Amino acid sequence: MDALSLRLHPGQDLKAELDRLVEDHEIEAACILTCVGSLTTAVLRFANRNSLEKLAGHFEIVSLTGVLSRHGSHYHIAIADECGTTYGAHLMDGCTIYTTAEIVIGIIPNISFLREFDVHTGYPELEIVSLPQERSKEHEPQ
Repeated sequence: MDALSLRLHPGQDLKAELDRLVEDHEIEAACILTCVGSLTTAVLRFANRNSLEKLAGHFEIVSLTGVLSRHGSHYHIAIADECGTTYGAHLMDGCTIYTTAEIVIGIIPNISFLREFDVHTGYPELEIVSLPQERSKEHEPQ
């Protein structure tokens, strides 16, 4: 597994920057290994709701998880406010970095994460597709 590291700066949109990264690097399959940072705005979709919640304040990112692909990504975030109250939900566009977000992403070789509509859930769900393994130069015929 290879890894990418990045630091986001104040004012950047957390989800938009992650989505841009997978597009720019043409990533087929990856996962969030770790993320620490803070937000001033959090836009979340709580479990079993279709509406979005926009929270303003200062929040610590205590967890960010997700599967990433240029074919579609899925992220969950947990944030804590100044009293330690923690909110967990789907990460949506509009989450604004306060001071930083320090992120390490693991890139998974030889598979692709696709998103296919699932009639049972009503959402585009993960489909894992094996890709042909790249042959190393040392094993190619001369």
